[in-house]
Amino acid sequence: MAQPTMSSVAARGSDFSPLLREVKAAGLLERRTAAYAMAIGINVVLMALTWAGIAVIGASWWVVLLAVPLGILTTRAAFFGHDAGHQQIGSSRKLHDWIGMLHGNLVLGMSYAWWNDKHNRHHANPNHTDKDPDVGEGVFVWTLQQAEGRKGLEGWLTRNQARIFFPLLTLEGFNLKVSSIRFLLARRRTQQLELGLMAAHIVLYFTALFLIMSPAQALVFALVHHMVFGLHLGSVFAPNHKGMEMPEADSDWGHLEKQVLTSRNVNGGLVVDWMMGGLNYQVEHHLFPSMPRANLRFAQPIVREYCESIGMPYVSTGLIDSYRMGLRHMHAVGEELRSNPE
Repeated sequence: MAQPTMSSVAARGSDFSPLLREVKAAGLLERRTAAYAMAIGINVVLMALTWAGIAVIGASWWVVLLAVPLGILTTRAAFFGHDAGHQQIGSSRKLHDWIGMLHGNLVLGMSYAWWNDKHNRHHANPNHTDKDPDVGEGVFVWTLQQAEGRKGLEGWLTRNQARIFFPLLTLEGFNLKVSSIRFLLARRRTQQLELGLMAAHIVLYFTALFLIMSPAQALVFALVHHMVFGLHLGSVFAPNHKGMEMPEADSDWGHLEKQVLTSRNVNGGLVVDWMMGGLNYQVEHHLFPSMPRANLRFAQPIVREYCESIGMPYVSTGLIDSYRMGLRHMHAVGEELRSNPE
């Protein structure tokens, strides 16, 4: 199911140091603080204009249409929070924490601390079922072992998970909020600032909606907004690892093979680059998580050439093919339950 396979990585060469030196020499690890300031500023202005449009349209069902661009711009804000967590923007950890909390907790209603905890564990051991929370057993399962013995609703979800994957992504915006609140409440003595910012988000967001619209319109707007956000964000992260190598518990891979073999790039030009926030260069992002996101596409040819020179599989495919590979893997995981239903 997972591919590509590589049974003797160490024998084929996997030294990360030469690649790191080449990338450093190209200046691709240097901060781009001014560019980030401009990009963040543009996104803030566009979000403000969208909210201004919402206020102007007011209590009309046409206002729901603006939930779509707001969902897209909200995803852009999530990208900046993600980058802050990776320390990509400036040289100060305090600066990154404030950028992360303002984008995550205040703008998105999603805990920056929760995201960092989860996402850093993913980066440390991508696609490792015991260590990567993104492939842990939950609504979806990623291995035959996880699928074994699932019955009732869980069994139905596993049998049909490839079919319902994208529809369920529309709920991800709500899931991020719920998971964040649970995380912060369990740590409320140490996370008071984040709790306060999240509370401010909820109060400001729903106060604005209910002041501008009727209750029914406000609820529909919030639903569409979060569905677009969840689908967009999930569609960015979904094709990056699903269907790729999944290390065994006793795997002894180094940094290079651990990150390259479990990751997949998505081709598509400037449009795909923009919609996916540059995270379609997932191999490079995993190898160099502190690299400014805008530099990933410049690192891509360097990394690809190096992997080819040492005989390491490097996967880069189109957007549709990337989704097909991930869904094919999910479908295969549920095959046994489909063959032997309850």
